[in-house]
Amino acid sequence: MSPRPHKLKHIAPILETRLAVSAADLHAAQRLRYDVFVKELGAGGSGVSHDMQLERDYFDAFAQHLLLIDRARPDDAQVVGVYRVMTEAMAARAGRFYCEDEYDLSSLRGSGQKLLELGRSCLHPDYRGGAGMLHLWAALSDYVTSHEIDVLFGVASFHGTDIASLAQPLSWLYHKHLAPAELRVTAKGQTAERMDVLSPDKIDRIAAVRQIPALIKGYLRLGGTVGDGAFVDHDFNTTDICLILQKDVINALQQKIYTTGGARG
Repeated sequence: MSPRPHKLKHIAPILETRLAVSAADLHAAQRLRYDVFVKELGAGGSGVSHDMQLERDYFDAFAQHLLLIDRARPDDAQVVGVYRVMTEAMAARAGRFYCEDEYDLSSLRGSGQKLLELGRSCLHPDYRGGAGMLHLWAALSDYVTSHEIDVLFGVASFHGTDIASLAQPLSWLYHKHLAPAELRVTAKGQTAERMDVLSPDKIDRIAAVRQIPALIKGYLRLGGTVGDGAFVDHDFNTTDICLILQKDVINALQQKIYTTGGARG
């Protein structure tokens, strides 16, 4: 009789969050982005280094990165989640916000409210749907409070670039979650596409919601809204929408974290 296989001991995660403070921190974030966006989702583009296994771009030098760290992992693999954040001051130094390549932000910029752009958010597969996201949201909530932010915004992505295959979720988002006119950004450029592909009576709500990524669903449950139009990013192999979260949504995020026991680490 063959001996029973050795069962690996489960090591409980030791989670904490902090801002990236060194080149090594930034490279760790860019490596995670490579694993998720390039290896898992098939992204490409000029910022991808296959030799170094990094996904990076122009805006990294101006933004800050919120890191989710698991101290129970090996030293070179402890960064398991990331949010890239850009204040208006950071965007001014960069010359623009990242998503201004895809969306006309005139409504937001003219609103008189204090803005924060979210981008390049990703989690290691082992940390999705659990405490990891709560830790990142807690860190984001603290960042928003300390910087007195009024509106969060940023692109979120559907995998793939076939608008027809995304007609149900895009149409549902347009008809059910369109941002108010005073904050409504608009997709621009040659690959901008309408989101209202289907009329309301042609939408299968269950099928539509099933196609929406979990992170987008989470923001919508808090009261997040979307801009008008989708942007097809062929380099990144995604179809992007712009999410907009107002101050009351940020407050709801804080309440959700505190009432569910989200930790800061």
